[in-house]
Amino acid sequence: MEMTATIREQMEEFLHKNEMTINRFAEISEVNSGTLSNILNGNRPISMQQLDRITSGMGLEEGYFYELYIDECIFHATPDWRRLGPFLHRCAELGKLDCLDKAVRMTMDNISYSPLLFETAELFFKEGKHEAAVLLYRSVAESERFQHSERLALCQYRLFTLGLTDDQEMNSRAAVYFEPYIDRLDEVYQLDALKELINLNVSLNRWSKVEELAHKMGRISSIQYQFEVGRVGQEVSGKKPVVFYMLYSYLVKATVCYERGEIDLALEYVSMYSEPEWLKEQPNEEERRIINQFNEWAEANRFLYKLMAGNNGALSEYVNYIADKEDEIFLAICNIMIAANRYQLQVDHILERFKGYIEFKEQRNHIGEIIQQITADRYTRLLTELGIYYLNLKHFEKGLQFILESLQQSIAINNDNGMLRCMALFEQFREFSTIDLQQKYRKLVCEVQKLNEEKIGLALKY
Repeated sequence: MEMTATIREQMEEFLHKNEMTINRFAEISEVNSGTLSNILNGNRPISMQQLDRITSGMGLEEGYFYELYIDECIFHATPDWRRLGPFLHRCAELGKLDCLDKAVRMTMDNISYSPLLFETAELFFKEGKHEAAVLLYRSVAESERFQHSERLALCQYRLFTLGLTDDQEMNSRAAVYFEPYIDRLDEVYQLDALKELINLNVSLNRWSKVEELAHKMGRISSIQYQFEVGRVGQEVSGKKPVVFYMLYSYLVKATVCYERGEIDLALEYVSMYSEPEWLKEQPNEEERRIINQFNEWAEANRFLYKLMAGNNGALSEYVNYIADKEDEIFLAICNIMIAANRYQLQVDHILERFKGYIEFKEQRNHIGEIIQQITADRYTRLLTELGIYYLNLKHFEKGLQFILESLQQSIAINNDNGMLRCMALFEQFREFSTIDLQQKYRKLVCEVQKLNEEKIGLALKY
């Protein structure tokens, strides 16, 4: 087996091949000639700054020596954070995640590195270097897995949020794995973690779990609000004021009741977040902005709940209310299509009016983004409802086209219920389908079968 030359050996070969003196190379690399001499003689370790300058001086790509540097200068010598820390930063900057991962794994036997690795992960997280941060969080979580620490809980929280994808199956597993760590989190993160977990479970339509988490959020936020009332320079217990989480818990509880068909109870919760008379202090500007947003949602939901209770007259009120509220239109169209199919309403004029909103794109409101997982689930449902609507109108080709689009979207997000529903609908109306639609359907069914085979293989591993 051929041995790779060390960094020093390659430096010596470079100088010899180019007939270059140390002094000349010092000028090119901007590393002191005495320092270079000591490095070549093995009397001095190489710092990250020196390594990058030497690499550049030799005309090599950035990070060329990083693999060798891990063994020769970080761990072969006495481990030293003064070299390891800068090395991790440079790996993150250059995207050399394989080198970063190798270096981090070699620290796992030394638990004293955990606080430093965690601080670095948090810095990467804030800088948006999420892939690098994930590797560090995993290492810290692994090294502290038997400890009941806040640091471990925060690592798991970061890994949970950074690991979310469009795949509902994987997200479901991530939610189950992360939930036990919520109680270990510092209160600064606890409410945000509950919000993230609630939103994910909403996208999975797991309403019993959503209700449980909403009650927990309401209890914790209420306690924190009581604690903070009257304090000068009131602290924020998360990304938003505590008032947000109290209102959000009521909104979520109302949504759960609505999904269960308990409209009267849902309206009771609506009044709790639309008219928060329980506030004990005059809200500040940010709190007022949050309260106004919840007021808008409450008004829209009152129209929606009336509509879903069979009051067809509420349809025009609902449409008129959301017409100038661009952030609400996509969700409203989803709800209107569900009502239209439930009560055989004619809504062609509404679809024509808002046709620009029937597409998958990032959704926002006045106080932040709506998570992609919820938007993806709603879009899948919207496509199905559009398909059903046109099938009921006997526009079979158009209806089946929407059903196949929904099936394709269900496959993309690994939504089992969506896939089953779409396949059942297509089979029900297969006799009205064209040859092209049948061919597309067969291809999509093959994708569903492939997904199921992958799930079976994954289940066997567990």
